[in-house]
Amino acid sequence: MNKPEILQVGELPDWDQGPLDTAFTVHRYFEAKDKPRFLQEVGGNVRGIATRGDLGANRAMIEACPRLEVISVYGVGYDGVDLELCKERGIRVTNTPDVLTNDVADLGIAMMLCHSRGMIGAETWVRDGSWKAQGMYPLQRRVWGKRVGVLGLGRIGYEVALRLAGFGMSISYCDVASKPYAADWAFVSDPVALAKQSDFLFVTLLASAETRHIVNREVIEAMGPEGMIINVSRAANIDEEALLDALESGALGAAALDVFEGEPELNPRFLELGNVLLQPHQASGTVETRQDMGKLMRDNLTAHFSGAPLLTPVL
Repeated sequence: MNKPEILQVGELPDWDQGPLDTAFTVHRYFEAKDKPRFLQEVGGNVRGIATRGDLGANRAMIEACPRLEVISVYGVGYDGVDLELCKERGIRVTNTPDVLTNDVADLGIAMMLCHSRGMIGAETWVRDGSWKAQGMYPLQRRVWGKRVGVLGLGRIGYEVALRLAGFGMSISYCDVASKPYAADWAFVSDPVALAKQSDFLFVTLLASAETRHIVNREVIEAMGPEGMIINVSRAANIDEEALLDALESGALGAAALDVFEGEPELNPRFLELGNVLLQPHQASGTVETRQDMGKLMRDNLTAHFSGAPLLTPVL
């Protein structure tokens, strides 16, 4: 029996590539030098797309595949997939939630601790001889007992809040409605109000047209000159220009960011700032989680082509 033909949008680790090649006839879009021509040549036979959350599948790609049935996203975010076109054509879409939740939450907490306590600068202080020459490192900021706001109390936001509770922090959250599983935490209906009562603001919500720049200039400035914003969601959820202006002027104290508009190229203004911690979109970047993500991506494709229910459907 012929194997289903799929379009692979981005490079994957060897532990994913081997099983993918075994189960499917794989057309490697990411290796094509002339991508529009490549789509013209193979698109007519493509029944599935395997893509990454950072790459998605746009309208042109989907339209080039008239037999397309399913798009399986390696990642929790699917904002890069043209969902409206998928709805119109009845194309199924899956992602890989849950398997990366705890690692993303872990990194968010680590970023808060690292930046608040100045750990990167402190290590440099030791390595370059400043400790010996100049004495103790400048005092930093406490984390435990502070006020924290979680913007988006979904899977990741919930795990972030659970971890924060261990630091004795006062926890509030903002979402479309209060959550029955968050009775111990304060619900706040407005992002600006959440920011005003928070020392730390974690951005942990999915990206969509509705949430684009939900962390706007007003929210950012409401955090104040000692506040910190931590983003482990999507760059589009924050107005980057407003964020940079506030960091440069001191209207916002600090930020810790794992995602950026146009990444891996980012606004060079970030590189000039000492009050921002920069990470290379690595919140889910552990061997264990990436292996689980790859398996779930493949399992969704296998389920679809075998007629079984999808494991983690978006559409």
